[in-house]
Amino acid sequence: MAVKIIDEKCKGCQKCVKACPFEAITMNERLAVIGAACTSCGACIEVCPFKAIEKVEDLKKGVDITQYHDVWVFAEQREGRLMGVSIELLGEGKKLASEIGCKLCAVLLGDKIDGLADELFEYGADKVYYASAPELATYNTDAYTKVIYQAILKYKPEIVLLGATHIGRDLGPCLAVQCGTGLTADCTKLDIDPTDKKLMQTRPAFGGNLMATILCPNHRPQMSTVRPGVMEKPKKVAGQKGELIDLTVAFKDSDIRMKVLEVVKGLKEMVSLTDAKIIVSGGAGLGNPDGFKLIKQLADRLGGVVGSSRAAVDAGWIDHAHQVGQTGTTVKPDIYIACGISGAIQHLAGMQTSGLIIAINKNENAPIFEVADYGIVGDLYKVIPAILEALG
Repeated sequence: MAVKIIDEKCKGCQKCVKACPFEAITMNERLAVIGAACTSCGACIEVCPFKAIEKVEDLKKGVDITQYHDVWVFAEQREGRLMGVSIELLGEGKKLASEIGCKLCAVLLGDKIDGLADELFEYGADKVYYASAPELATYNTDAYTKVIYQAILKYKPEIVLLGATHIGRDLGPCLAVQCGTGLTADCTKLDIDPTDKKLMQTRPAFGGNLMATILCPNHRPQMSTVRPGVMEKPKKVAGQKGELIDLTVAFKDSDIRMKVLEVVKGLKEMVSLTDAKIIVSGGAGLGNPDGFKLIKQLADRLGGVVGSSRAAVDAGWIDHAHQVGQTGTTVKPDIYIACGISGAIQHLAGMQTSGLIIAINKNENAPIFEVADYGIVGDLYKVIPAILEALG
């Protein structure tokens, strides 16, 4: 229920303003106005001598959730190549669909990328909703939002999952607003409540100091963005097929407010932490930016890439693209080597699911050793050269 002012009866006595324990009522030209801080406690109703305040049915009471079904995964692609997080979400989406008892569907948008639909089937999608148009060749907020929102209205998915990439973080909120539903960002775990089959969306909260599980009980679809590298990729089954559903699209000039005139790729070194099998990261323990030269030597020798902690990025020693952690990139390499990284919880949240963790630190009590499979207590400027020498 919500609280409403009946303007015709309000006399501007301000008794409701004084009675509200949440300071949610203000006066506007001698009329009471209910603000966003209102909790519908009813204190104002009791003190109003003119019966100018009443409780009404909340217009945001939700939807008929029985009409919604299936798990949808936004199959993000760039230049005709599926993003790794989309494949990860197909694996996780399959588990969720199995627990609910529904189908796993992928939503694919682009231009002349028909072959990707077959790839989605091979990764486990039962259905692929496919829209092809020149306007969809490069990601555009207006175009992608319109197509997917119209598909949601027509087919009514129960769950919609997106990768927490630059595109997913832009598209997800736009869809949630259009659909009048909620969105849980940067999830690290997804489960189905066995009692009522609702999606349990878990994400770090309060700077990573606790994990919050969020539900969306009355609105649909239930929407989440999931960080790359968190979920397991499913096995590809060659030749597996499914149902292809064509999303007929047509755009007017007014539909798309922004046009992509040119795509300019950055000239700086590209860092692909998400797909890296081996990552060698440096932190504040390096002492200075020159320490990353040694880190890069080890990474190059192992065929890996260079990562960093937030402390090193904040110090200006290395570009943010290398940052691993809650405010950087979540990674899941086969081997993660942490050099001079103490192990703040925000950093651990981004790498603790790595296959093998090796920590090098002078402080034997550093928290990083609690998650490390192997720990080396010592000066990294002596340890790493010794490792390089041993590698030959």
